Amino acid sequence: MRKKKSSESALHEVEGVKSPSSVSDNSIKQMKLKRSEQPSETVFVEKILAGDISHLSRAITLIESTNPKHKEKANAIIEHCLPFANKSVRIGITGVPGVGKSTFIEAFGKYFTQKGNKIAVFIDPSSSINKGSILGDKTRMKELVKDPNAYIRPSPSGESLGGVAQKTRETIILCEAAGFDTIIIETVGVGQSEIAVHSMVDFFLLLKLAGAGDELQGIKRGIIEMADAIVINKADRNNVKNANLAKAEFSRALHLYPPKESSWQPKVTTCNAFYNEGIDAVYEIIQEYLSLTKSNGYFEKRRNEQNKYWLLETINQQLKNNFYNKPAVKEALKKYLEDIQKLKTTPFKAAEELLKLAQK
Repeated sequence: MRKKKSSESALHEVEGVKSPSSVSDNSIKQMKLKRSEQPSETVFVEKILAGDISHLSRAITLIESTNPKHKEKANAIIEHCLPFANKSVRIGITGVPGVGKSTFIEAFGKYFTQKGNKIAVFIDPSSSINKGSILGDKTRMKELVKDPNAYIRPSPSGESLGGVAQKTRETIILCEAAGFDTIIIETVGVGQSEIAVHSMVDFFLLLKLAGAGDELQGIKRGIIEMADAIVINKADRNNVKNANLAKAEFSRALHLYPPKESSWQPKVTTCNAFYNEGIDAVYEIIQEYLSLTKSNGYFEKRRNEQNKYWLLETINQQLKNNFYNKPAVKEALKKYLEDIQKLKTTPFKAAEELLKLAQK
């Protein structure tokens, strides 16, 4: 005899698990409200100075927020943390995609933490096409992300200068106040990101590949002038000869550039981050650089120049934002763009009229 089919759908809704009688509905509401509440500025500062990573991350989120209230609170937190900052070494690392930045940073970071240092790593995985952000770099640093003396923060840049998050400079202050004595900032290795990173670090490191056919092309690029050291990565068993040839090429090229104001002669070395080889040599180069620049006064001078640069950069950014956010400018801009396309006016004349409009 055939069984009668149940009229009940397989997709029917099942009643969820009820809360224990000991937990009241009012308690649940209070717990949700507590999670949504922001700690006071005083609590934020106290927790950050104590090295609390949870509060550090929440404060950085405030810095990255576009909410005016969040911005105001973030500025107050930064101001209170500032006296406890500026005690770290800031290192910028760049290189084209595929050069092995994530692998190098993990090996390099572990080398620092094993020496008793606390490091904070800022990575910018943003896409210049869709402005999206992925955590690929963070997931590739499997060992470093578990290190209690390391803090890794993916920092989406959006449309800020050079692919580097506009708020990274302020975030550095909070990390220094939290006790991180080594800051590593990675760039996406394209566009103008290197210039932005160079303006906020003490030591700038360029990663290169041997045998990739870009030795001469790299020499022509202005990035070589910014580099304090060039590291030929992936110098493994099958590529040692090419790595040594690239090292010789870059070493000769660096001597053709004018002497740096720091009196430092940039150095070239090889490493294989995957096998943790040559990391100690990179570390020693950085220590040698720091010893020289701190003794001749360049280290402090550069920090002061960077502060001036970011003051002017922030003013420029704010003026730009204020200009484009004016309703009259937004409306007029559409018209002038159409006029330019129809050859009714020039870009220069249109810009002049828009600036006049913004002043009204």
